[in-house]
Amino acid sequence: MQPFVLDARLAEDSVSILKLGLCDIRLAKDSRWPWLILVPQRADVSEVFDLTPLDQAMLTFEQVTVGTALKAVTGADKINIAAIGNIVRQLHVHVVARTEDDPNWPKPIWGYGTSVPYEPAAFDAMKTRILEALQ
Repeated sequence: MQPFVLDARLAEDSVSILKLGLCDIRLAKDSRWPWLILVPQRADVSEVFDLTPLDQAMLTFEQVTVGTALKAVTGADKINIAAIGNIVRQLHVHVVARTEDDPNWPKPIWGYGTSVPYEPAAFDAMKTRILEALQ
């Protein structure tokens, strides 16, 4: 069995803030949207149906848990959850807080504009708020 290795693009675009039972929870570096990425720590998985039934159930539970925490932290109008993976084939799930006044509401965030990195203090504050909401 191959070991789990994180895709280089996911590693570049996000920072691990917590590991749950299945997923590495990563905070995207783009400050335009509060944006978490769940990466199941399983090798050679590109689709949800590639996971075992137990892992599929765990992924659903972790998506709901993370989405609920992100909504509580941000007061978002909508939490978008998607596993797209056209560019990064490794299975990962985006959990994005959207508000009606965000930069591209109501259109998708993918491919819109240029990423705006967090200031270090703002990144740390967002990370702390999310971690507190997950406890």
